[in-house]
Amino acid sequence: MSEGNVQAGTLPPSPEHTSSFKMISSLGAAGAAAGLLIVLVFGVTKEPIERYKAEVLRLAVSEVLNDPARYETLYVTSDGAIEASVPAGTESEAKKIYVGFDADGHATGVAVKDGAAGFQDIITLIYGFDPTSGKLLAMKVLENKETPGLGDAIEKDLAFVSQFEQATPPLAAVKRSTGAPGEIDAITGATISSRAVVRIINESLARLRAPIEAYFSQASAREEALP
Repeated sequence: MSEGNVQAGTLPPSPEHTSSFKMISSLGAAGAAAGLLIVLVFGVTKEPIERYKAEVLRLAVSEVLNDPARYETLYVTSDGAIEASVPAGTESEAKKIYVGFDADGHATGVAVKDGAAGFQDIITLIYGFDPTSGKLLAMKVLENKETPGLGDAIEKDLAFVSQFEQATPPLAAVKRSTGAPGEIDAITGATISSRAVVRIINESLARLRAPIEAYFSQASAREEALP
């Protein structure tokens, strides 16, 4: 038998196994590359996403305030004062609101964005409120993950949404409205989601109504004092 042939009774050499170090290194490199890609994509898309959200909010504020000439962003502080700005680091303690003004500079209403748990997840909405009349101007659901075809009707059912126009809080979600000022007909098959919308507005106004009304009263007094 020649030297190039395998001798009888001997086994062929086993294939070389990939070492654990090489495997871990490959996985680490792949993970690092994926992480870098995620960071790059986030960096590229963050600003457009933020611009889009800001535009959606701007349109929603105008909608629930019935297209004011302009609006200002103000803050209700933890002590109930309404300020044009809050000290750095205390933003989380203040509630952002949007006050609408007509062409003559008179305050016409305030828009408030708020949210709470619905049937499936957090429902985020914005509503307009006129402190002078004590009535709601409108309501718009901004985000929800309620059951498609049922709970998400709180956003899509215009008959339900339109009930909030000129409704007098505190509100009550009922199965059949008697025509009382604060009654809202709940959506059949989406009673929990309907009640969640009503609860969000009621709880929000319970916290904010007094300082908002005080702000509008002071603004009205200042206007009357002008020559």
